[in-house]
Amino acid sequence: MIGRLNHVAIAVPDLDAAVAVYRDTLGARVHDPQDQPEHGVTVVFIDLPNTKIELVHPLGAASPVAAFLARNPAGGIHHICYEVADIAAARDRLVAAGARVLGGGEPKIGAHGKPVLFLHPKDFNGCLVELEQV
Repeated sequence: MIGRLNHVAIAVPDLDAAVAVYRDTLGARVHDPQDQPEHGVTVVFIDLPNTKIELVHPLGAASPVAAFLARNPAGGIHHICYEVADIAAARDRLVAAGARVLGGGEPKIGAHGKPVLFLHPKDFNGCLVELEQV
C-alpha cells in the first residue's frame, strides 16, 4: 500500500537558522518558505537525491508544531511522509485495520498541492505518519 518515502519533516524553532545549516553548511538545494495556514505551519523543502527534508515551523501559537516545540525546544523529527496511489483507499484500509486518522479523516491539500492525511503516532510505533497521494 505505501510507496516511496516522500519526506522526513523536522520541526525547527528558528527557520532561518535551519535553512542556513542545510544551504550553507550542507550545500543542499533549499526551496523558498511556504505558509500553509490550513496546517498552521510554514515549510521549507530541501531536495536530496533520494527524498526530501521538510523543515516545519509554527505559523501562529495555535499550530500543532508549536506544541511539539514546547515539548522539544531544540526541535526534532516531527513526522515521516509516505506516498500512496489512492489516499481514500489507503485511509479506508487503515481505518478497517484499526488505525486512527487525525483531523476527522478527510484529506487536506498539503504543501505539494496534493491530498494528505496524518495517522496517529500511537498506532505507528510512536511516529506521526503523513500519507500523500501521488
